[in-house]
Amino acid sequence: MDYRRLGHSGLRVPVLSFGTATFGGSNDFFKAWGATDAGGAARLIDVCLDHGISMFDSADVYSDGLAESILGQAIKGKRDRLLISTKATFPRGGGPNDYGSSRQHLIDAVDGSLKRLGVDHIDLFQLHGQDYNTPVEETLAVLDGFVRAGKIRYIGCSNFSGWHLMKSLASSERYGTQRYVAHQAYYSLLNRDYEWELMPLGRDQGVGAVIWSPLGWGKLTGKIRRGQPAKPGTRAHDIAGTGPQFEEARLYRIVDALDAAAKDTGKTIPQVALNWLLQRPTVSTLIVGARNEAQLIENIGAVGWSLTPEQIARLDAASDTPPAYPVWHQRGFPMLNERG
Repeated sequence: MDYRRLGHSGLRVPVLSFGTATFGGSNDFFKAWGATDAGGAARLIDVCLDHGISMFDSADVYSDGLAESILGQAIKGKRDRLLISTKATFPRGGGPNDYGSSRQHLIDAVDGSLKRLGVDHIDLFQLHGQDYNTPVEETLAVLDGFVRAGKIRYIGCSNFSGWHLMKSLASSERYGTQRYVAHQAYYSLLNRDYEWELMPLGRDQGVGAVIWSPLGWGKLTGKIRRGQPAKPGTRAHDIAGTGPQFEEARLYRIVDALDAAAKDTGKTIPQVALNWLLQRPTVSTLIVGARNEAQLIENIGAVGWSLTPEQIARLDAASDTPPAYPVWHQRGFPMLNERG
Protein backbone atom coordinates (compact mmCIF):
# COMPACT_ATOMS: atom_id res chain seq x y z
CA MET A 1 0.00 0.00 0.00
CA ASP A 2 1.22 3.50 -0.84
CA TYR A 3 1.03 6.27 1.76
CA ARG A 4 0.70 10.01 1.31
CA ARG A 5 0.78 13.03 3.58
CA LEU A 6 -2.66 14.33 4.50
CA GLY A 7 -2.45 17.80 3.05
CA HIS A 8 0.43 19.76 4.56
CA SER A 9 0.17 17.92 7.86
CA GLY A 10 2.71 15.40 9.07
CA LEU A 11 0.15 12.59 9.12
CA ARG A 12 0.66 9.88 6.52
CA VAL A 13 -2.41 8.00 5.37
CA PRO A 14 -2.90 5.04 3.01
CA VAL A 15 -4.04 5.99 -0.48
CA LEU A 16 -7.08 3.78 0.12
CA SER A 17 -9.19 4.10 3.27
CA PHE A 18 -12.12 1.91 4.21
CA GLY A 19 -15.57 3.47 4.59
CA THR A 20 -17.96 2.04 7.17
CA ALA A 21 -21.28 3.28 5.77
CA THR A 22 -21.94 -0.40 4.96
CA PHE A 23 -21.87 -1.27 8.68
CA GLY A 24 -25.20 -1.67 10.43
CA GLY A 25 -27.92 -1.06 7.85
CA SER A 26 -30.32 0.36 10.44
CA ASN A 27 -32.74 1.91 7.93
CA ASP A 28 -33.74 1.57 4.27
CA PHE A 29 -31.19 4.13 3.10
CA PHE A 30 -28.22 2.47 4.76
CA LYS A 31 -29.48 -1.05 4.03
CA ALA A 32 -28.98 -0.14 0.37
CA TRP A 33 -25.31 0.41 1.23
CA GLY A 34 -24.97 -2.76 3.28
CA ALA A 35 -25.71 -4.32 6.66
CA THR A 36 -22.38 -5.70 7.85
CA ASP A 37 -22.41 -6.85 11.48
CA ALA A 38 -19.52 -6.79 13.97
CA GLY A 39 -18.24 -10.23 12.92
CA GLY A 40 -18.23 -9.34 9.24
CA ALA A 41 -16.68 -5.97 10.01
CA ALA A 42 -13.85 -7.58 11.97
CA ARG A 43 -13.05 -9.84 9.02
CA LEU A 44 -13.03 -6.94 6.53
CA ILE A 45 -10.83 -4.88 8.85
CA ASP A 46 -8.36 -7.76 9.12
CA VAL A 47 -8.20 -7.98 5.32
CA CYS A 48 -7.66 -4.22 5.14
CA LEU A 49 -4.83 -4.29 7.67
CA ASP A 50 -3.20 -7.25 5.92
CA HIS A 51 -3.06 -5.13 2.75
CA GLY A 52 -1.99 -1.87 4.38
CA ILE A 53 -5.37 -0.12 4.49
CA SER A 54 -5.06 1.35 7.96
CA MET A 55 -7.58 4.23 8.01
CA PHE A 56 -11.28 3.64 8.64
CA ASP A 57 -13.86 6.35 8.05
CA SER A 58 -17.24 6.64 9.74
CA ALA A 59 -19.81 9.24 10.86
CA ASP A 60 -22.25 9.62 13.72
CA VAL A 61 -25.23 9.53 11.32
CA TYR A 62 -24.23 6.27 9.62
CA SER A 63 -27.04 3.95 10.69
CA ASP A 64 -27.76 6.39 13.54
CA GLY A 65 -24.45 5.67 15.28
CA LEU A 66 -24.53 1.91 14.77
CA ALA A 67 -21.70 2.02 12.21
CA GLU A 68 -19.40 3.66 14.77
CA SER A 69 -20.40 1.10 17.41
CA ILE A 70 -19.70 -1.82 15.07
CA LEU A 71 -16.37 -0.30 14.06
CA GLY A 72 -15.47 0.06 17.73
CA GLN A 73 -16.26 -3.58 18.41
CA ALA A 74 -14.37 -4.76 15.34
CA ILE A 75 -11.12 -2.94 16.15
CA LYS A 76 -10.73 -4.15 19.73
CA GLY A 77 -7.12 -5.18 20.26
CA LYS A 78 -6.06 -3.47 17.00
CA ARG A 79 -6.28 0.23 17.88
CA ASP A 80 -2.53 0.81 17.70
CA ARG A 81 -2.47 -0.48 14.10
CA LEU A 82 -4.98 1.90 12.57
CA LEU A 83 -6.35 5.41 12.17
CA ILE A 84 -9.96 6.35 12.84
CA SER A 85 -11.71 9.15 11.01
CA THR A 86 -15.28 10.15 11.74
CA LYS A 87 -17.65 13.06 11.19
CA ALA A 88 -20.49 15.04 12.73
CA THR A 89 -22.75 17.98 11.88
CA PHE A 90 -25.96 16.48 10.48
CA PRO A 91 -29.07 16.02 12.69
CA ARG A 92 -28.92 13.30 15.35
CA GLY A 93 -32.25 14.16 16.95
CA GLY A 94 -35.18 16.56 16.89
CA GLY A 95 -33.82 19.16 19.28
CA PRO A 96 -32.68 22.65 18.27
CA ASN A 97 -29.05 21.84 19.16
CA ASP A 98 -28.97 18.30 17.80
CA TYR A 99 -27.17 19.40 14.62
CA GLY A 100 -24.65 21.91 13.34
CA SER A 101 -21.14 23.05 14.23
CA SER A 102 -21.85 24.93 17.44
CA ARG A 103 -19.86 24.38 20.61
CA GLN A 104 -22.96 22.87 22.17
CA HIS A 105 -23.47 20.25 19.46
CA LEU A 106 -19.84 19.41 18.77
CA ILE A 107 -19.04 18.68 22.42
CA ASP A 108 -21.93 16.22 22.53
CA ALA A 109 -21.03 14.79 19.10
CA VAL A 110 -17.35 14.16 19.80
CA ASP A 111 -17.98 12.65 23.21
CA GLY A 112 -20.71 10.45 21.70
CA SER A 113 -18.43 9.22 18.93
CA LEU A 114 -15.62 8.44 21.39
CA LYS A 115 -18.03 6.42 23.51
CA ARG A 116 -19.49 4.46 20.58
CA LEU A 117 -16.04 3.78 19.13
CA GLY A 118 -14.67 2.80 22.53
CA VAL A 119 -11.48 4.81 22.05
CA ASP A 120 -9.82 7.74 23.83
CA HIS A 121 -9.07 9.77 20.71
CA ILE A 122 -10.11 10.25 17.08
CA ASP A 123 -7.25 10.59 14.61
CA LEU A 124 -9.15 12.71 12.07
CA PHE A 125 -12.39 14.46 12.99
CA GLN A 126 -14.29 16.19 10.20
CA LEU A 127 -17.34 18.42 10.06
CA HIS A 128 -19.77 16.51 7.84
CA GLY A 129 -21.19 19.66 6.25
CA GLN A 130 -20.88 23.42 6.51
CA ASP A 131 -23.05 25.32 8.98
CA TYR A 132 -23.96 28.84 7.86
CA ASN A 133 -25.44 29.68 11.26
CA THR A 134 -22.42 29.14 13.50
CA PRO A 135 -19.46 31.55 13.35
CA VAL A 136 -16.39 29.74 12.04
CA GLU A 137 -14.42 31.18 15.00
CA GLU A 138 -16.69 29.33 17.44
CA THR A 139 -16.38 26.05 15.54
CA LEU A 140 -12.60 26.24 15.22
CA ALA A 141 -12.15 27.24 18.85
CA VAL A 142 -13.99 24.14 20.11
CA LEU A 143 -12.12 21.88 17.66
CA ASP A 144 -8.85 23.46 18.79
CA GLY A 145 -9.83 22.65 22.37
CA PHE A 146 -10.43 19.01 21.47
CA VAL A 147 -6.94 18.78 19.94
CA ARG A 148 -5.36 20.37 23.02
CA ALA A 149 -7.32 17.95 25.23
CA GLY A 150 -6.05 14.96 23.21
CA LYS A 151 -9.51 13.87 22.05
CA ILE A 152 -8.74 14.68 18.40
CA ARG A 153 -5.39 14.57 16.55
CA TYR A 154 -6.27 16.34 13.27
CA ILE A 155 -9.30 18.23 11.98
CA GLY A 156 -10.95 18.34 8.57
CA CYS A 157 -14.18 19.28 6.90
CA SER A 158 -16.50 17.70 4.36
CA ASN A 159 -18.81 19.00 1.63
CA PHE A 160 -17.71 22.61 2.13
CA SER A 161 -17.98 25.35 -0.46
CA GLY A 162 -14.67 26.88 -1.42
CA TRP A 163 -15.46 30.25 0.17
CA HIS A 164 -16.47 28.66 3.47
CA LEU A 165 -13.33 26.54 3.63
CA MET A 166 -11.14 29.54 2.80
CA LYS A 167 -12.92 31.65 5.42
CA SER A 168 -12.19 28.95 8.00
CA LEU A 169 -8.53 28.70 7.01
CA ALA A 170 -8.16 32.46 7.28
CA SER A 171 -9.74 32.38 10.74
CA SER A 172 -7.30 29.69 11.86
CA GLU A 173 -4.38 31.80 10.68
CA ARG A 174 -5.72 34.94 12.37
CA TYR A 175 -6.46 33.38 15.74
CA GLY A 176 -3.85 30.62 15.83
CA THR A 177 -6.33 27.75 16.06
CA GLN A 178 -5.98 24.34 14.46
CA ARG A 179 -6.54 24.43 10.70
CA TYR A 180 -8.30 21.96 8.45
CA VAL A 181 -5.77 19.60 6.88
CA ALA A 182 -8.35 17.54 4.97
CA HIS A 183 -11.48 18.10 2.94
CA GLN A 184 -13.63 15.01 2.49
CA ALA A 185 -15.23 15.69 -0.88
CA TYR A 186 -17.09 13.92 -3.63
CA TYR A 187 -15.02 13.44 -6.79
CA SER A 188 -15.17 10.85 -9.56
CA LEU A 189 -14.95 10.50 -13.31
CA LEU A 190 -18.73 10.91 -13.35
CA ASN A 191 -18.69 14.28 -11.56
CA ARG A 192 -15.56 16.39 -11.87
CA ASP A 193 -16.77 19.72 -10.46
CA TYR A 194 -14.37 19.26 -7.51
CA GLU A 195 -11.69 20.37 -9.99
CA TRP A 196 -13.22 23.79 -10.61
CA GLU A 197 -12.62 25.52 -7.29
CA LEU A 198 -11.93 23.06 -4.48
CA MET A 199 -8.90 21.45 -6.11
CA PRO A 200 -7.09 24.77 -6.76
CA LEU A 201 -7.88 25.80 -3.18
CA GLY A 202 -6.50 22.52 -1.86
CA ARG A 203 -3.29 22.91 -3.85
CA ASP A 204 -2.79 26.50 -2.76
CA GLN A 205 -3.62 25.99 0.93
CA GLY A 206 -2.29 22.48 1.50
CA VAL A 207 -5.62 20.80 2.19
CA GLY A 208 -5.62 17.11 1.28
CA ALA A 209 -8.64 15.59 -0.43
CA VAL A 210 -10.28 12.58 1.19
CA ILE A 211 -12.52 11.35 -1.60
CA TRP A 212 -15.92 9.83 -0.85
CA SER A 213 -17.82 7.70 -3.36
CA PRO A 214 -14.93 7.53 -5.85
CA LEU A 215 -16.95 5.11 -8.00
CA GLY A 216 -19.70 7.66 -8.57
CA TRP A 217 -22.29 6.38 -6.09
CA GLY A 218 -21.85 2.88 -7.55
CA LYS A 219 -22.34 3.96 -11.16
CA LEU A 220 -18.73 3.28 -12.24
CA THR A 221 -18.54 -0.41 -11.40
CA GLY A 222 -19.22 -1.53 -14.96
CA LYS A 223 -22.48 -3.16 -13.91
CA ILE A 224 -24.57 -0.36 -15.45
CA ARG A 225 -24.35 -0.13 -19.22
CA ARG A 226 -26.51 0.65 -22.22
CA GLY A 227 -29.54 -1.61 -22.03
CA GLN A 228 -28.33 -2.96 -18.68
CA PRO A 229 -29.95 -0.99 -15.85
CA ALA A 230 -29.07 -1.21 -12.18
CA LYS A 231 -30.17 -4.40 -10.45
CA PRO A 232 -32.30 -4.63 -7.30
CA GLY A 233 -30.24 -4.80 -4.14
CA THR A 234 -27.78 -2.15 -5.30
CA ARG A 235 -27.65 1.51 -4.32
CA ALA A 236 -28.06 2.52 -7.96
CA HIS A 237 -31.43 0.75 -7.97
CA ASP A 238 -32.79 0.87 -4.43
CA ILE A 239 -32.02 4.54 -3.73
CA ALA A 240 -31.72 5.72 -7.33
CA GLY A 241 -33.00 9.20 -6.57
CA THR A 242 -30.20 9.99 -4.13
CA GLY A 243 -26.60 10.97 -4.67
CA PRO A 244 -24.94 13.03 -7.40
CA GLN A 245 -26.80 13.81 -10.59
CA PHE A 246 -25.56 12.71 -14.01
CA GLU A 247 -26.56 12.32 -17.65
CA GLU A 248 -27.01 8.74 -18.83
CA ALA A 249 -25.33 9.39 -22.18
CA ARG A 250 -22.27 10.76 -20.40
CA LEU A 251 -22.19 7.79 -17.99
CA TYR A 252 -22.19 5.34 -20.90
CA ARG A 253 -19.43 7.30 -22.65
CA ILE A 254 -17.29 7.14 -19.51
CA VAL A 255 -17.97 3.42 -19.02
CA ASP A 256 -16.93 2.79 -22.64
CA ALA A 257 -13.62 4.58 -21.99
CA LEU A 258 -13.14 2.68 -18.73
CA ASP A 259 -13.84 -0.57 -20.53
CA ALA A 260 -11.18 0.20 -23.13
CA ALA A 261 -8.62 1.10 -20.47
CA ALA A 262 -9.47 -2.05 -18.51
CA LYS A 263 -8.78 -4.17 -21.57
CA ASP A 264 -5.49 -2.34 -22.20
CA THR A 265 -4.28 -2.79 -18.63
CA GLY A 266 -5.78 -6.15 -17.71
CA LYS A 267 -7.52 -4.46 -14.76
CA THR A 268 -11.20 -4.16 -13.89
CA ILE A 269 -13.35 -1.10 -14.52
CA PRO A 270 -13.49 -0.10 -10.82
CA GLN A 271 -9.71 -0.47 -10.54
CA VAL A 272 -9.21 1.84 -13.52
CA ALA A 273 -11.67 4.42 -12.16
CA LEU A 274 -9.91 4.46 -8.79
CA ASN A 275 -6.44 4.59 -10.34
CA TRP A 276 -7.45 7.62 -12.42
CA LEU A 277 -8.36 9.44 -9.21
CA LEU A 278 -5.05 8.52 -7.59
CA GLN A 279 -3.26 10.47 -10.34
CA ARG A 280 -5.17 13.71 -9.58
CA PRO A 281 -3.67 16.65 -7.66
CA THR A 282 -4.51 17.10 -3.95
CA VAL A 283 -5.86 13.56 -3.53
CA SER A 284 -4.54 12.03 -0.30
CA THR A 285 -6.82 9.00 0.02
CA LEU A 286 -9.87 7.40 -1.55
CA ILE A 287 -12.58 5.99 0.70
CA VAL A 288 -13.64 2.62 -0.66
CA GLY A 289 -16.48 0.53 0.70
CA ALA A 290 -17.21 -3.15 0.34
CA ARG A 291 -20.03 -5.46 1.33
CA ASN A 292 -17.77 -8.48 1.11
CA GLU A 293 -14.15 -9.54 0.89
CA ALA A 294 -14.22 -10.01 -2.89
CA GLN A 295 -15.24 -6.38 -3.46
CA LEU A 296 -12.57 -5.22 -1.03
CA ILE A 297 -9.81 -7.22 -2.73
CA GLU A 298 -10.87 -5.85 -6.11
CA ASN A 299 -10.65 -2.27 -4.83
CA ILE A 300 -7.20 -2.92 -3.39
CA GLY A 301 -6.12 -3.89 -6.91
CA ALA A 302 -6.32 -0.22 -7.89
CA VAL A 303 -2.98 0.39 -6.14
CA GLY A 304 0.55 -0.51 -7.24
CA TRP A 305 0.34 0.48 -10.90
CA SER A 306 -0.46 3.58 -12.95
CA LEU A 307 -2.44 4.39 -16.05
CA THR A 308 -0.35 5.76 -18.90
CA PRO A 309 -0.65 9.45 -19.86
CA GLU A 310 -2.46 8.37 -23.04
CA GLN A 311 -5.00 6.31 -21.10
CA ILE A 312 -5.55 9.18 -18.67
CA ALA A 313 -6.07 11.60 -21.57
CA ARG A 314 -8.77 9.34 -23.06
CA LEU A 315 -10.57 9.11 -19.72
CA ASP A 316 -10.26 12.88 -19.29
CA ALA A 317 -11.83 13.45 -22.69
CA ALA A 318 -14.67 10.98 -22.14
CA SER A 319 -15.56 12.50 -18.76
CA ASP A 320 -15.07 16.16 -19.63
CA THR A 321 -17.97 18.50 -18.99
CA PRO A 322 -18.37 22.25 -19.49
CA PRO A 323 -17.42 24.01 -16.26
CA ALA A 324 -19.58 26.56 -14.46
CA TYR A 325 -18.83 30.27 -14.39
CA PRO A 326 -16.32 31.73 -13.62
CA VAL A 327 -14.15 28.69 -14.37
CA TRP A 328 -14.97 28.59 -18.09
CA HIS A 329 -14.00 32.26 -18.36
CA GLN A 330 -10.77 31.80 -16.37
CA ARG A 331 -9.72 28.92 -18.59
CA GLY A 332 -9.70 31.30 -21.52
CA PHE A 333 -6.62 32.99 -20.01
CA PRO A 334 -4.26 30.16 -19.08
CA MET A 335 -1.33 32.54 -18.63
CA LEU A 336 -3.10 33.94 -15.56
CA ASN A 337 -3.76 30.55 -14.02
CA GLU A 338 -0.40 28.82 -14.38
CA ARG A 339 1.42 28.15 -11.14
CA GLY A 340 4.90 29.58 -11.14
